[in-house]
Amino acid sequence: MNSIQLTNTLPDVFKGRTDIASDVWLKDLTFEKGKSYLIEANSGTGKSSLFSFLYGYRNDYQGQMIFDGHDINHLTIQQWTEIRRNHLSLLWQDLRLFPELTAHENVKIKNNLTHFQKKSTIDNWFDQLGIVEKKDTLVGKMSFGQQQRVALIRALCQPFDFILLDEPVSHLDDTNAAIMADILKAEAKDQDAAIIVTSIGKRLDLEYDFILKL
Repeated sequence: MNSIQLTNTLPDVFKGRTDIASDVWLKDLTFEKGKSYLIEANSGTGKSSLFSFLYGYRNDYQGQMIFDGHDINHLTIQQWTEIRRNHLSLLWQDLRLFPELTAHENVKIKNNLTHFQKKSTIDNWFDQLGIVEKKDTLVGKMSFGQQQRVALIRALCQPFDFILLDEPVSHLDDTNAAIMADILKAEAKDQDAAIIVTSIGKRLDLEYDFILKL
């Protein structure tokens, strides 16, 4: 997948508003593979909704979202499965990890389906991100910042052309946020993938090609 195009898109909840000042909503906007984007937003402006729309999780919006010329509202279940398996990865703001499983088990669930990353690579990421001693800890007993690091590793255990990260460093210290950025940059470079990050304050420190206001 090479491009994601938004045309006059707006969440249904904002219909009728005349005060929309955004680089995303009600605009013609194209996200391109290989580029990096930061979407800065105030709370309540629809940043998590945007990612839910792009992932096919919700469709309560007007306008169009188009993947390589195909309106996503016309995609079949099989096409969505292929896109989520091989082209689009998402780190949710609420992470959506399984609290009753360990950190390592949460990652293995994904990687056992994709067989994309080597065990040594995953182990190295746990080490780099300072949570190697937490691998066998139940996620429900980990801090939110530790869980964010687990969620990143899981999100990288698949091929992707676009990776969406919703406030990925909101609970991280600067050191671990910088490590996360380095890991993400390296993986995106290897796959020539686009990075799309949202932030309502603390941002993931990357050299963004585009900074957009939501």
